[in-house]
Amino acid sequence: MKIVLKVEGMHCEGCENRIKNVLKNIESIEEVDANHETKEVAIKADENLDLNEVKERLSDIGFDVTSEK
Repeated sequence: MKIVLKVEGMHCEGCENRIKNVLKNIESIEEVDANHETKEVAIKADENLDLNEVKERLSDIGFDVTSEK
């Protein structure tokens, strides 16, 4: 499954890398791509993904999920 999240607080490549590193540690996530210019995080994961866990981990490092596509 693929999910795209709108994420506020990304300003640079460093932010992108922090997001990727944190989300890649979630077992059901296979791939993460973050783009600070579009403020989007694309996640490829299996069906066991807990979206609340993703949002919580992003919040813990200072980012806010504003919507999902």
